[in-house]
Amino acid sequence: MSAPAPSPLAIVETSPEQNLPRQDEVLTEAALAFVAELHRRFTPRRNELLARRAERRAEIARTSTLDFLPETAAVREDDSWRVAEAPAALNDRRVEITGPTDRKMTINALNSGAKVWLADFEDASAPTWENVVGGQINLIDAYERRIDFTSEQGKTYALKPAEELATVVVRPRGWHLAERHLTVDGEPVPGALVDFGLYFFHNAQRLLDLGKGPYFYLPKTESHLEARLWNDIFVFAQDHLGIAQGTIRATVLIETITAAYEMEEILYELRDHASGLNAGRWDYLFSIVKNFRDGGEKFVLPDRNAVTMTAPFMRAYTELLVRTCHKRGAHAIGGMAAFIPNRRDPEANEQALAKVRADKDREAGDGFDGSWVAHPDLVPVARESFDAVLGERPNQKERLREDVSVSAADLIAIDTLEAKPTYDGLVNAVQVGLRYVEAWLRGLGAVAIFGLMEDAATAEISRSQIWQWINAGVVFQDGEHKGEKVTPELVRTVAAQDLAAVRAELGEEAFAASRWQEAHDLLLRIALDTDYAEFLTLPAYELLG
Repeated sequence: MSAPAPSPLAIVETSPEQNLPRQDEVLTEAALAFVAELHRRFTPRRNELLARRAERRAEIARTSTLDFLPETAAVREDDSWRVAEAPAALNDRRVEITGPTDRKMTINALNSGAKVWLADFEDASAPTWENVVGGQINLIDAYERRIDFTSEQGKTYALKPAEELATVVVRPRGWHLAERHLTVDGEPVPGALVDFGLYFFHNAQRLLDLGKGPYFYLPKTESHLEARLWNDIFVFAQDHLGIAQGTIRATVLIETITAAYEMEEILYELRDHASGLNAGRWDYLFSIVKNFRDGGEKFVLPDRNAVTMTAPFMRAYTELLVRTCHKRGAHAIGGMAAFIPNRRDPEANEQALAKVRADKDREAGDGFDGSWVAHPDLVPVARESFDAVLGERPNQKERLREDVSVSAADLIAIDTLEAKPTYDGLVNAVQVGLRYVEAWLRGLGAVAIFGLMEDAATAEISRSQIWQWINAGVVFQDGEHKGEKVTPELVRTVAAQDLAAVRAELGEEAFAASRWQEAHDLLLRIALDTDYAEFLTLPAYELLG
């Protein structure tokens, strides 16, 4: 006698937050069965690929180098293939705004004047169950034009006419994160499959009816085999729901150092669904530290704010990305302008805006087809830079950048930087890391810190630099701390001073009711542990409400 078929989905009752208003609109029996099918078919491969990441990391530790893959040389040398032509809704991407899918941000991002909104379930969103389910509800409500929001101050927010709204590109969580609230056959479902599955199930046909489609940003990709997995998921999902093959479009974030050596292969694997590649910054630097943390002094990064996109190894990466994309007919999307305009300080505001303009002018001049901003007030600034280069053209993919020649060594030439680690950089890493983790534990993923909009990538590079500087035996070379070595004791002292200042500012009662002490303890545990944690968000998720 055959065994009974497993039930489509078992939901783990982990806490009262499981039962949210309107969650039944998202967690329908059919939607959960679709997620369960994705999980059963694809999670085993996801697990194999996560194990492969660890194997590759061990190889990098042994060799302290990376190279383009010899086994995929034929893909790189074949000039005949191109990615699928961009749909009309994704042909002009000159300005993209990023942000979480809370109700206010959903309205503001769609209304911002940007061509695209990266609707984020990943680094700009702490994955509380409320954020995971609520974000899906907000996107459905936006497409149905039944979304509005009233602030505590009484200000109301509503959508502009449909033709003025940004095109939505959803970013699901990375492969490493699980969703503990949904289990199949007793196993947590990867957050990536939850975010993708629920969104695609509920919105694929709805978006087609609106003249758009299900578009995605794929984060934390480390190899072309991971891109192949996503492509297989897309093929299955479209077939399963009766959506035409090639309807899905995906833009891959090249935010890991290993992916930078496989950009053409990643586009090739996704070629029927590929839309473009994006050049990150903090996650990319975080990936360099993670992979080359055993590589000695030549891989030690200086203060994170000293590593701009004009650094030689960063410029090699971005120019190679533009050349790769345009060679294959894909969009090249530039990095983030995280500055938050401050209308109360016009002088500082203008200085910061001048840096944003210079950054966006450089990207447009280098051949990028668009770029990111974190705040609606920066949309016109970025648009002006790209308008000046693009004019009426939707993109500049015809600019092939055949003048660009980048070697494998160029991408990891960290020692070309003249800047060195500083005490002020250490203090900033501790302060920013502490403030971000505290907010994340309260369910916030996009956090204003010292005039910049920060997400999880900021905390990752901050704690990684602390770890790297300690383990590389960094000694400060100038200032009043010249000759001082970065040690766990020094980091604890800096963190204690910062926490004491926060406590004094908040008062004892408010401090006791906050998550500051937990954030402090977690940051130090991750930054000072001898074993380097793969992702800060993994232990942090255990503390998330």
